Amino acid sequence: MEDVSDPPFRHLCKKYGADMLYTEFISADGLIRDADKSMKKLDIFDDERPVGIQIFGGDEEAMVRSAAIVEEARPEVLDINYGCPVKNVVCRNAGSGILRDIDKMVSLTAAIVKGTRLPVTVKTRLGWDDNSIRIVEVAERLQDVGIQAISIHCRTKHQMYTGHARWEWIEKVKNNPRLKIPVFGNGDINSPERALDMFTKYGADGVMIGRASIGHPFIFREIKHYFETGTHPAPPTLAERLDACKTHLLRSIEWKGEKLGILEMRRHYGPYFAGFPNVKQFRSRLVVSEQVSDIMTILEELEAYYSLEENQISFNAPASGTFSYSGLDG
Repeated sequence: MEDVSDPPFRHLCKKYGADMLYTEFISADGLIRDADKSMKKLDIFDDERPVGIQIFGGDEEAMVRSAAIVEEARPEVLDINYGCPVKNVVCRNAGSGILRDIDKMVSLTAAIVKGTRLPVTVKTRLGWDDNSIRIVEVAERLQDVGIQAISIHCRTKHQMYTGHARWEWIEKVKNNPRLKIPVFGNGDINSPERALDMFTKYGADGVMIGRASIGHPFIFREIKHYFETGTHPAPPTLAERLDACKTHLLRSIEWKGEKLGILEMRRHYGPYFAGFPNVKQFRSRLVVSEQVSDIMTILEELEAYYSLEENQISFNAPASGTFSYSGLDG
């Protein structure tokens, strides 16, 4: 989740119950060139731990060198991204681009495992397309070269984010008697019921949640409550949503600086207040505001407007997958 899963966002996911967090993916080429943007993504804070730093790239030397740089940041885990389907990543044989060459995927992973003292995990997809799904074999081969866990987004590269995630492949991977490492399921986990299904029906060892946590970090709390009680907790109140949004904004400014912090926060206002009737009047002002004081004033107006009607409004989580183990990206 590039430009999303940064320290301010991860802080909120941790606060509301995520057990483990991953950084946004970081370019290996950027790290070895000491590019400012890539190096900044290595920032992790003690209140996030345990945390994994995720890297991507298609060149073995660059990936091994970047792994050494990651090691200096002292994450608990180094994760390799073999799942991103975006064109400018795939064209470099990085992300899911490597799914066209499984042998290279295995040899690259082996080199990284050998070159770092950190535990190495992998995030991947089912395959390049429907005709090349080899995820059962891939999981076993990556285990055999030393990875400690695998997270599977249950779509192919060609699917991008369309259609449905095919969770039956989690069950097939888990049913391989030679596989001993944990398997985490990812894709379309957007409710407590679906998270539970991933465990009970398909045998996953954990669930990774990404898109469903954008603007709704409360999903981790909701899942844990459901697992413990079999019931849904009360939905987040208007006050909780506003507090999360303000915290996100202020931490973004603190970490990125005022100009960039305000600019990159704009993508989050819609998700934070998804489902609020007539919210466009506030959102359209928030996404063009350039001063913190103006943004806070708009949020106060939003609070006053909806406080009058909160009992009549159903605030539902956006159905859209940060990371959580249970035992609670995705």
